[in-house]
Amino acid sequence: MKKSFLVIIGLLLALATAACNESSSNEDETQDIKEMVHTYSVGHVDDMSASITSDELIVTDRENKKTTYELPEGEFFVSIAPFIDTTHECSIHSLTGCQGELVEEEFDVYIEDEAGNAVVNETMTSLENGFIDLWLPRDETFQVKIEHNGGTAESEISTFEGDDTCITTMQLI
Repeated sequence: MKKSFLVIIGLLLALATAACNESSSNEDETQDIKEMVHTYSVGHVDDMSASITSDELIVTDRENKKTTYELPEGEFFVSIAPFIDTTHECSIHSLTGCQGELVEEEFDVYIEDEAGNAVVNETMTSLENGFIDLWLPRDETFQVKIEHNGGTAESEISTFEGDDTCITTMQLI
């Protein structure tokens, strides 16, 4: 009887440990994908191109071989290029190709969800590509306000499947 009880306890401990390791593995995968996205955004990868849709990161090597990675569950990547004079049309962000006008500039970024809660409220610096990269909660609608040198841009964005990951329509006025 004691032996059976100890075996059951041992199995429960093994299952609990496996579940913890799986959770840790998922967290590691999420962090790895986010690091990959950032690496491509800042231009630290040669001979590859990368784009990001509402649900996957697509990496294409120089031999045109595509590898896709699922984005973290519950999170949505969006990149915003505020501008004064120059922009381009874009819906799916090319991490390695899109170029915004305002490079390495500081912006006051405020993003509010539908309930009026501030999701982002900070000063952020655009990357070398002129974009501000954000990870937002998935399946929501947000009000975005960006301020820079006296100019303001406001827009509504959403993070549902199929929504744009490249926002190039926020002109600072």
